[in-house]
Amino acid sequence: MLPSRSARALAVALLAVLLGAMLPATTAQAASRTVQGGRLDWGIKSSFQSYVTGPIAQGSWSLTGGAATVGGSQFRFHSANGSYDPATGAFSSGFSGGVHFTGHKKADGTNELDLTIGRPTIRITGGSGTLFADMVSKERGTGKVTNRSQVPLATLSLGGINMKGGSTPIALSNVPTTLTSQGASAFAGYYTAGTPLDPISLSVDTKGAAEPKPAPSEKKDEDAKKDAEKDKAKKKAEKEKAGRFEDAAVDWGVRRTFREYVTGSIGQGKWTLADGAEDGGALFRFAQGKGTYDAKKQTLDAGFDGSIHFTGAHDLDLKFAGVTVAVAKGEGTLSADVTSAGTTRKDVPLITFAAKDFAPKEGLAVLTEAPATLTEDGSKAFGSMYRAGTEMDPVSLAVAVDDKAQLPALPDLGSEPTAAAEPTAKASAEPSAAPVAAASDSGPGAGTYAAIGGGVLLLAAAGAFFALRRRGAGQGPDADATSAGSDAPQTS
Repeated sequence: MLPSRSARALAVALLAVLLGAMLPATTAQAASRTVQGGRLDWGIKSSFQSYVTGPIAQGSWSLTGGAATVGGSQFRFHSANGSYDPATGAFSSGFSGGVHFTGHKKADGTNELDLTIGRPTIRITGGSGTLFADMVSKERGTGKVTNRSQVPLATLSLGGINMKGGSTPIALSNVPTTLTSQGASAFAGYYTAGTPLDPISLSVDTKGAAEPKPAPSEKKDEDAKKDAEKDKAKKKAEKEKAGRFEDAAVDWGVRRTFREYVTGSIGQGKWTLADGAEDGGALFRFAQGKGTYDAKKQTLDAGFDGSIHFTGAHDLDLKFAGVTVAVAKGEGTLSADVTSAGTTRKDVPLITFAAKDFAPKEGLAVLTEAPATLTEDGSKAFGSMYRAGTEMDPVSLAVAVDDKAQLPALPDLGSEPTAAAEPTAKASAEPSAAPVAAASDSGPGAGTYAAIGGGVLLLAAAGAFFALRRRGAGQGPDADATSAGSDAPQTS
């Protein structure tokens, strides 16, 4: 007896629904995505850091290009930019910022150890990964300086990681790295090829191709014309306001060691941004600057939005708000309203900084990482934790003197990864602490797992359909339907 028409229709409908549901997901997963925004955390080699600052090298390290510190011994590189293909798992992302190591100071004031590592790039394809970086190093013995771009510095151990099918953000956690032969050479020979380096962690945002813009309607054309006329009138009015500007930003990280103290084991605290202030990792941005600027005299008087509040153990309670900047005669002063222990002092001059070349170029008057020192009043604001004259974080300042000019972009750290964004990798023999590829709303290989799940349902539906047919031919149920050594660098 043939199966009923309704039963056959039900099986066919189920097949169609499942196929229809799966195809859009597969298509979406296959589309290549752009990496835009995110961070890479890497200590390079923590024992090398200790060696540089220890009793042998007696050196130090400094951050460049907006790099920051995070945790006990990691550097944070920012503003991820690149591409990701969910279909193949191919991933390429460059990051901004660098670290400059110096040590073994000689009698002439130069350093025998002089190494800069910057602009790290992670590339993953076909299950293998490499970390590239710009490297400037001084050869031991000869002192010859070598400047190399995007050196393949380290290989990544990607065992157990499935890079396919991830959504945003894409995250990797504690991926082991190993020094390459080219990296060893660029490292000035302090380590040999095959030496383990610190693991990396990263989190980046991805986005698909932009939707095509619809053709403007006649009404939109009229609105655009009116807006243009308003803009023209606004520009004319602004020109009449001699020296006035309405768009500026000042970037200042306060002091790196202070930030580390606040969030470390002693301060056990945090900072809170409000009123428009933004966090760039190694710096804080106070934006929406307004005031006056004289291009000929290179003078500035500006106020900015934003506040930052540091709190923690040992009665740590310090807030900066109402930030202002004044520039005259080649020197700048950054002031703020300072609140501590419930008392507020207005317009306290915190730091002074060099501002010798503040002429506008291409519509922007810019100072980049100008060295800054603490004032006497600034020392009091910090409860005399630092003496007057102490070197503070540098200041970057940008003033738009042309309506078309755009302020420099703030370091982009991307979305904050969460525990939910880091499911375990695909099944393997790796231990539970193995690195993972992560996605916020689905696990690694989510597209693969979804397709597998849909395939199981599809096979089940097909089995049900053919079972109905076989039943009609006098056969029983389809039995096959359910089968299917020392870490110190080398110094000699």
